[in-house]
Amino acid sequence: MPDMEIKDYNNKINKILYVVGIGPGKESGITGEVREILDMCDNWYGYPVYMDLLKDLDKNNSKNKITTKMGYEKERCEMALRSARDGKKTVLICGGDAGVYALAGLILELSEKYLDVEIEILPGVTAATAGAAILGAPLGNDFCVISLSDILTPWEKIEKRLRYAAAGGFAICLYNPASRKRPDYLKRACDILLEILERNIICGWVRNIGRTGETSRICTLGELREESADMFTTVFIGVRETKIIRGRMVTPRGYNNKIY
Repeated sequence: MPDMEIKDYNNKINKILYVVGIGPGKESGITGEVREILDMCDNWYGYPVYMDLLKDLDKNNSKNKITTKMGYEKERCEMALRSARDGKKTVLICGGDAGVYALAGLILELSEKYLDVEIEILPGVTAATAGAAILGAPLGNDFCVISLSDILTPWEKIEKRLRYAAAGGFAICLYNPASRKRPDYLKRACDILLEILERNIICGWVRNIGRTGETSRICTLGELREESADMFTTVFIGVRETKIIRGRMVTPRGYNNKIY
């Protein structure tokens, strides 16, 4: 393994770009640490939906909100890095957790051109854990998270991941299960999983987690194939041990079976 390159950060770094996750939607899902950063920073960079979710945290409309639409994530990150380099109090806002299907990784990749800017990443509640809490405890044992979006990942690779996860006995959380351009991707994923799993495997989904219009449903894998979903839906696929207890989806860890 080659030696890691050691970069000179000029010892004193006082220019900071904060990269934060604001959770799945509702204001109460934002951590106290992230709230402090949002309050401190004057320049907010993010997707327009996130700015709308945070409007109650800027009641005086005193924050400089800079947005780019979907597909312009790199440009958004570059603007935030330049803002921090110029000494402005800057935060880049991500939905959920900043490091889970979000922009913390891209910021760190781009930051090699901004060595005088320190990157501080603050975690948030991701859709997997927020949605799981609504359904019950579907991720109580080993699980994996797979995005069905093939914008950045080839569908062939997504198919492999679905098969390996099912064969490995993992509970599965699906992000981005469908969109206007990918209306049948959840059905396609279910067909792949049904090659390995039984139709009666317990599953569930939550739409608009923590936002207006939040809805959820527990169903079987066979039924899930016929469900509608969108980019604001998070899907949970259980394992053979997953069951319904008091109307909640539960994947046991095995505590009841342990002999002390």
